[in-house]
Amino acid sequence: MKTINVNLGVKSYDIVIENGFLNKICFQDSGRRYAIITDSNVRQLYAGRLRDSMIMQNLNVELIDFPAGEKSKSTKTAVNIGRVLARKNFDRNSIILAIGGGVVGDLAGYVASFYERGISYVQMPTTLVAQVDSSIGGKTGIDIPEGKNLFGYFHQPKMVIADISTLKTLPGREIRNGLAEVVKYGMIKDRELFEYLEENYHNKTERFYMEIVNKSCMIKASVVEKDELEGEFRKILNYGHTIGHAIETAGKYNMPHGTAVALGMAYEGKISSRLGLLKENELERQNSL
Repeated sequence: MKTINVNLGVKSYDIVIENGFLNKICFQDSGRRYAIITDSNVRQLYAGRLRDSMIMQNLNVELIDFPAGEKSKSTKTAVNIGRVLARKNFDRNSIILAIGGGVVGDLAGYVASFYERGISYVQMPTTLVAQVDSSIGGKTGIDIPEGKNLFGYFHQPKMVIADISTLKTLPGREIRNGLAEVVKYGMIKDRELFEYLEENYHNKTERFYMEIVNKSCMIKASVVEKDELEGEFRKILNYGHTIGHAIETAGKYNMPHGTAVALGMAYEGKISSRLGLLKENELERQNSL
């Protein structure tokens, strides 16, 4: 197990990275109500099992799911989830457990930010994109036709639990989506991580995933600690995303996020190279990886 603290004063929290953690998770606070929010895919894989385990622990838990896919990251879905919470009489002391990929984490965090004017939530990312990036830092949001993540709040989670065993159920395309974000971290902040990817990307072992998830989380935590609300420095995390989000929006969110970010990095890297900020051979290495 690896634990990384995101130091934000009273809003500080831990990122826990382990293999098989979801099978032995134990929540201590039996006096609270828990709402597991997930999508239709993760419900079958992990969320249903988590609910059953919590029931066995005599915890008061409800499971709420929505259709998998980026198109569910909408005002309509967020309001529907909020209305279910209201009908089930969830109050300000309740906790949302967001188990799934980036769509689930962004959407459940968004609901947590506005329901009862803000309740606690735990991020439980099950995709590589979510484990290395979107579950950390408190950015929540939904998409609208005019753009991706244009509605949202900064609402830090109570905890992030990344179980790398969940990556075993991901198709290759989803692994590549996550690796694009890891390449981003190597480009903006960590040459050693970039070189590690170049040497080991073909050998996707448990050790490989523990290494890249841990290093990515450490980088993002360090950036968020310096600039929680993206005043200026945190914008470094948007490398590849400025153009990438435009591509996603133009394609009506049918292109996978990691693919759009990879394309965004290629174009933004080219701009940087023309401005003399990135060497031509470094751009070639990025694009090759």
